[in-house]
Amino acid sequence: MNLFRSALLALLACLVAACAQPDERETGGPDAPNPLLWEVARSDGSVEGWLMGTIHALPDGARWRNGAIDRAVADADILVMEIDDLDDRKAMAAAFQPLAFSDGQPPLAARVRPEQREQLADLVGQTSYDLDDFARIESWSAALILAQAIETDADARNGVDRALVEDFSGRPTMEIEGAREQFAVFDGLSESAQRALLAAIVEDSRKDEAERMEPITLYLTGDVDGLERLSREGMLAIPEVREALLTKRNARWTPRIERLLAREERPLIAVGAAHMVGDDGLVALLEAEGYRVTRVQ
Repeated sequence: MNLFRSALLALLACLVAACAQPDERETGGPDAPNPLLWEVARSDGSVEGWLMGTIHALPDGARWRNGAIDRAVADADILVMEIDDLDDRKAMAAAFQPLAFSDGQPPLAARVRPEQREQLADLVGQTSYDLDDFARIESWSAALILAQAIETDADARNGVDRALVEDFSGRPTMEIEGAREQFAVFDGLSESAQRALLAAIVEDSRKDEAERMEPITLYLTGDVDGLERLSREGMLAIPEVREALLTKRNARWTPRIERLLAREERPLIAVGAAHMVGDDGLVALLEAEGYRVTRVQ
């Protein structure tokens, strides 16, 4: 399940890759890809690893690779992602189902504002569910299920994370969080925050294709400021949601990343792009710990 949708760029986050062949990759010019790639070094300049912001779905033919990515992929010893095995649906379901269902849930329509109920019904109609099927589905899990029904030209099969897994075939990969911990973040939200998340997904379904493509455009052009702005809009404008999905997770991940950087093997740490930007992003947090974190343009 894609955990963050496009506004979070990472976490409507988990889900091979249609990456360009080497002779198709941009090598320069105004339209060349500008990846969210950072080199992480000690104060003496010795390179310890790389950070890369990813996006979990892209349109066919989208170009995000360049020579800098190729070099980082070649030089890294291990790939670190939010979730290791993106295609293990059985494991994903085993992590999701114990948290997603509970008795005594109110009707789904009662969990959104009256003016949203018609749009909610339309969105449910695009799934394999009926409204009555949500009687035991918690509000956060209903939001994630409905998020999958929102149509977009982006395809998870073209996701950057999937392409990197192929690049590291034969080399170690590991996860920094895992599916159960990721779903537990949503499950830990208050009911009011879960309903706000559900309402945000309903509103997201009203957007036209150009609005839905904005995160992808910002990602492909490497627009850090634009991505930071998006990380405070929509569902991420809800303080409790942003705190749980970004701020607290980044704080938990930082010591884990430091332990990885201390190892002899140099990691490429590739997680959702929204985790990289802003004062509470991984770049800023590692800089605060004394690392030299340099954008690779």
